[in-house]
Amino acid sequence: MAEMTQQARPAEDTLAGLLREGQALLAHAGVENAENEATWLAERALGLDRLTLKLEEGRDVRPADRRLAMELLARRASREPLQHILGSQEFCGLEFEVNPHVLIPRPETELLVKHCAAGLRSVPQPLIADIGTGSGCIAVALAVAVPTAVLYATDVSPAALEVARRNAVRHGVAERVRFLPGDLFAPLQGLGLDGSLAAVVSNPPYIPEGDLAGLQPEVGWYEPRLALAGGIDGLAVCRRLLKEAAEFLAPGGRLLVEVGMGQATAVSRIAVAQGGYNPAQRLKDAAGIERVVCFVRNSDKSQVTK
Repeated sequence: MAEMTQQARPAEDTLAGLLREGQALLAHAGVENAENEATWLAERALGLDRLTLKLEEGRDVRPADRRLAMELLARRASREPLQHILGSQEFCGLEFEVNPHVLIPRPETELLVKHCAAGLRSVPQPLIADIGTGSGCIAVALAVAVPTAVLYATDVSPAALEVARRNAVRHGVAERVRFLPGDLFAPLQGLGLDGSLAAVVSNPPYIPEGDLAGLQPEVGWYEPRLALAGGIDGLAVCRRLLKEAAEFLAPGGRLLVEVGMGQATAVSRIAVAQGGYNPAQRLKDAAGIERVVCFVRNSDKSQVTK
């Protein structure tokens, strides 16, 4: 009798059955990477690794564990970002806490960090500003990559700065990153940093107003609009960034800005019209998109448009 009961056990009560049900749920909801994401969520809910899920696929799943797994899968099926459910995202080889108060770090932003770090390795104790730090991923990754650097990271959102501070502590760089609340460069006023920064980095909001409604649900519904909306043409914040950065950069200091697809030319033209920077260098991401625009501050501050 016991053997018959075992044979009659519903397949859905096993690890394999749970994974199949989870994958089907996510696929029906339009999640592209449904198989892998169902596995990651099952790993989190059950406290098991992928190898165990595969080798012991016939193992029974306890009702409480199954309920937890289905709760996580239902959240993802509602198109809540996977990173919010898991609570973290990898960036530049480091794990960062994320939540709805901050933009989820993207792989393309690593290009900005790596290029900035490479240009500062020979600069003794460089001062760097990260404007609109969000999760702190850029500032923290730069502090790890350039151990002699001191960073100032600003953000208008106090909630975002709390996440950034925890990420700095997590990676042992909190003593070298100063987090300041306020809009763009306003928190740096009066700190004696005028003309002394070796680099300014930023991933500003750059989504044009008309494109916001067409964003994926994970982005448009769950990520902070403040970190996305860049005005009518997407460049409203970038214009201010270019103008204000010139005051704080040392001659030869570098400004590195992430931009949206097709925006690199417009950003370069804005800088030329404003003055104060040498011709731009444009860096392409893995998809061939000009993703980061780099400027070098020239020595003639009189060129800058007030």
